[in-house]
Amino acid sequence: MIENIRNFCVIAHIDHGKSTLADRLLEITHAVDERDMLEQTLDAMDLERERGITIKSHPVRLEYTEDGQRTPYILNLIDTPGHVDFSYEVSRSLAACEGAVLLVDAAQGVQAQTVANVHLALENDLVIIPVLNKVDLPAADVKSCTEQMVELLGIEPEEILRISAKTGEGVEELLHKVIELVPPPEVSRASQREQSVGGQKTEDGSRTTDHGSRLKWLVFDSSYDVYRGVVVYGRVFSGVIKSGDTIEFMSNGLKFEIIELGVFTPKMKPIKQLGPGEVGYFTAAIKDAANVKVGDTVTHNRHPAEVPLPGFKECHPMVFSGLYPVDASDYEEFQRALARLKLNDASFVYEQENSIALGFGFRCGFLGLLHMEIIQERLDREFNMNLIATSPSVIYQVLLKNGEIKEIDNPLHLPDISEIDEIDEPYVDAFVVTPVDRIGAVMQLALDRRGEMKTTESLDSKRVILHFEIPLNEIIIDFYDKIKSATSGYGSLDYEHIGFRKSDLVKLDILLNGEPVDAFSTIVHRDRAYHRGRALAEKLKEVIPPQQFAVAIQAAIGGKVIARETVRALRKDVTAKCYGGDVSRKRKLLEKQKAGKKRMKQVGKVNIPQKAFLEILRA
Repeated sequence: MIENIRNFCVIAHIDHGKSTLADRLLEITHAVDERDMLEQTLDAMDLERERGITIKSHPVRLEYTEDGQRTPYILNLIDTPGHVDFSYEVSRSLAACEGAVLLVDAAQGVQAQTVANVHLALENDLVIIPVLNKVDLPAADVKSCTEQMVELLGIEPEEILRISAKTGEGVEELLHKVIELVPPPEVSRASQREQSVGGQKTEDGSRTTDHGSRLKWLVFDSSYDVYRGVVVYGRVFSGVIKSGDTIEFMSNGLKFEIIELGVFTPKMKPIKQLGPGEVGYFTAAIKDAANVKVGDTVTHNRHPAEVPLPGFKECHPMVFSGLYPVDASDYEEFQRALARLKLNDASFVYEQENSIALGFGFRCGFLGLLHMEIIQERLDREFNMNLIATSPSVIYQVLLKNGEIKEIDNPLHLPDISEIDEIDEPYVDAFVVTPVDRIGAVMQLALDRRGEMKTTESLDSKRVILHFEIPLNEIIIDFYDKIKSATSGYGSLDYEHIGFRKSDLVKLDILLNGEPVDAFSTIVHRDRAYHRGRALAEKLKEVIPPQQFAVAIQAAIGGKVIARETVRALRKDVTAKCYGGDVSRKRKLLEKQKAGKKRMKQVGKVNIPQKAFLEILRA
């Protein structure tokens, strides 16, 4: 019965107890046998368990019967990632729910991602159930955290539930609140009728109903199975989906026949059909994960819905980096590893790239810096790949003088300065949660990174939220670490993209003896170019070993050199064999050495060891 279905998710900052709460809910509803119960049961990857973060969505269907009730409640819990890199996937997961449990750590209080997730939940018109977790900890400050949540949500303190997901205290009460406050799915009467009778028969024997009951399945995630192909996660908004149906993806028009349909309990459990409001999965021999787009609408091929569900957009990478194997002989194995990784992550993109300095590799696109770290970590753990990564960069929009607009993700592809009219860079709306006594340090840090202060919101007497508009390129490398340092570990950062803006950007090249090194080229703001060029030149002077000739290290913008360092030449003592005699003998040997070094400088190549690349690119 649709009245007994509750679709909800748990949203929280990293390490506030989402996965632990999910474990307690699984225990209370007896969804998992005690022998199979693990910590963070829904986090399938070792990387998720170690870092304490959720990378992939993990839906689970729970059945719970209250006292004196015949039909159990069906609770569809969607455990969502919390990091900003996966904000689009989170928004689609929230779109599949009617309610959200907002979890706040009583020892840490409201953090930046808490604020971001609240905004997403409000945009999707979800019922928010505020919950204070870890109240059993000695460091818990229940009073202060309650004030912060009241200020953030505009609610009464009595509405906030106090639980301990670790011990199970208050979790069953939370389950009752979910049943009481989260509304059942809203579906048309036609959909309910179709679910009960299987639709109306047409002349060709198939069943259909009016437009309100035609199948609309929202895709909120997918995974890849070696034997089944792509497993599509989603929720039915209208109509009925059955095993054997021919379905169509409305964004690309691709058609497939459903082989298996089922629900997560949390293991995959095949069933015959799913009706309105239900959450589950299907497989259809889909071999390419790129064919399944998060946010897409699935409908029947023979009787398709007229319009898709709202909110779909193409998910494009925001951060790019070049990945190269340290050992050139590992290139083919590296290519196979990327292809296998791509099967599990459709948002990860890559293309072949050749660098004069680093050899053959790939230009890879990521949703953000955390996504980039996860991909590199998986390549290391799962495929034992030893890689060099170039400095991460963002997409720039370049307006040429002929009116053409180019999107540039690699400094090497930037057109000549004479052809460029303007360069636009991506900006983000960043909000930093910080203690009151560290406001000055955080503001100065943001202003140094070309940020513009917008608003200040007070959480309580001790903490505030600072809103900045700042270039994405300025925060993707070390901005979060600087925030942590400036606030003694108490600050947190979150951001959302707000579009592109015109900026005075230039391409900074590093030249060794007049030859540009493509791996070190970057796009920087003109005001920061000198400091960046000077820092790179000084670092290279330290890591490049002395050659037989002097090596000039130059940082240049176009044809103008803005910084220079010199690695002095190794000098052999050619006069050591002279034990006296006329001074002209020594002079002759020195002149011969000088001529040889001059000739060597003209034809010699600077040998940059891999260690130097690793130190520079990982600095």
